[in-house]
Amino acid sequence: MDFATLAAQLNAGTIVPEGIVIVTILLVIVGDLIVGRSVSARWTPYLAIGGLLLAVLALYQRWDSTSPISFFGEFNADNLSVVFRGIIALSAAGTILMSIRYVEQSGTSLAEFLTILLTAVLGGMFLAGSDELVSVYVSLETLSISSYLLTGYTKRDPRSNEAALKYLLIGASSSAIFLYGASLLYGLSGGETRLSAISAGIATAGLDQSIGLVIALVFAIAGIAFKIAAVPFHQWTPDVYEGSPTPVVAFLSVGSKAAGFALAIRLLVTAFPLVTEQWQFVMTALAILSMVLGNVVALAQTSMKRLLAYSSIGQAGFIMIGLVIGTDAGYASMVFYLMIYLFMNLGAFTCIILFTLRTGTDQISEYSGLYQKDPLLTLALSICLLSLGGIPPLAGFFGKLYLFWAGWQAGAYPLVLLGLVTSVISIYYYIRVVKMMVVKEPQEMSDSVKNYPAIRWDLQGMRPLQVGLVMTLVATTIAGILSNPLFTLANNSVTQTPMLQAAQKPAVQVSKDETVRLPIAL
Repeated sequence: MDFATLAAQLNAGTIVPEGIVIVTILLVIVGDLIVGRSVSARWTPYLAIGGLLLAVLALYQRWDSTSPISFFGEFNADNLSVVFRGIIALSAAGTILMSIRYVEQSGTSLAEFLTILLTAVLGGMFLAGSDELVSVYVSLETLSISSYLLTGYTKRDPRSNEAALKYLLIGASSSAIFLYGASLLYGLSGGETRLSAISAGIATAGLDQSIGLVIALVFAIAGIAFKIAAVPFHQWTPDVYEGSPTPVVAFLSVGSKAAGFALAIRLLVTAFPLVTEQWQFVMTALAILSMVLGNVVALAQTSMKRLLAYSSIGQAGFIMIGLVIGTDAGYASMVFYLMIYLFMNLGAFTCIILFTLRTGTDQISEYSGLYQKDPLLTLALSICLLSLGGIPPLAGFFGKLYLFWAGWQAGAYPLVLLGLVTSVISIYYYIRVVKMMVVKEPQEMSDSVKNYPAIRWDLQGMRPLQVGLVMTLVATTIAGILSNPLFTLANNSVTQTPMLQAAQKPAVQVSKDETVRLPIAL
């Protein structure tokens, strides 16, 4: 094989965004070693954000590529992976904005935190495009191990240590289960590791009805469900969310979840087309359990971080509706919801970090009367929570509208009706927090609000936090009103991805025009 043929087979241009992230990691590490912790903390966060935004720009350049397959079939840079990789990179950029003040106040190294976070981003971006079992597992472990380290980063905090230990133990078990399922796929397909070749190998061997394929499916779904925090693989979520550093939780709830859904789509659609009905049945059950348990248990929470933990479980259930129905409209509504979930969830966690920095608590009761002391924080948190609940005309309303409409078009009536009921339940616990902040009389203020410090944005690390707060507030507000460009992007990422078009079922296929012309789209 000559050099030109080798270069064509490698097609390394597809991973330029990941290459930019790797260079950013090296610059952060080397810069911190050269100038020291105190000096590097002033510029390394902005270097990391710049690298991530440059990676997003490189992803834009790779949109609608004519040759997305690279590294001998191990990586697929199709439009679907471009969107998911962009979501992961943007979630990390938002996380860094809210991390600077928080990490410095914890007394730990900011450059080391950024290095681990960028490594998690790298794993998530590779996972979103991996098209081969080995690369899937390596990417998954890169993301998972970095997440364990981030969870226990504030090592002086016993709660952080406990959260990291629980996450590590459950995550290691999940990885082992997933790897066993992958090994079964390898054996059943006759030694194939490419996802696109596995189903063909299984069909050729006549094992499409074997119990081994069903077991492999169950084990693969278990690994995916752990990553997206779906019931009953959610046990780690409340404790990890409560004990981990809040910026880490923000990334796990958006970036890690997006990577998990990217893996779910690619693995289930490409490697398990012979048992489509079976995996759709299992994912339907997981969606129902996640929507019910996540939203019902959230009603009893007293901590904001635990409330958002159960909220994220419920949100995963909503997003799985799009995966279950298996149409263009379903996949597009999934991608669209994850794009707006990025803004509203990061905005909510930014508000929690700001309140915690000023009061030292995240108890819901301590938010009582906050409007009297901090109107901006009250407004931003109210908008983000109401958007998560699906109140019009905020972004979350249109996200749920598209999901439920796609499900209704595909005939998933019970799933949509259950989603509507659990959405109403979620509105109750979101509005409870808003009411506590806004409606309380001055004499009913909590002790934390009564002793609320003077608002100062000129402190070290507070200005980026303010920028992140305002950006997520604006995005959450206008992303619903101007939802059509985002939905068009999501729809194009699906209709222009050959993998999804090949897997469409003729009975429920929805054309591009039908998916774009949804009601109330502006």
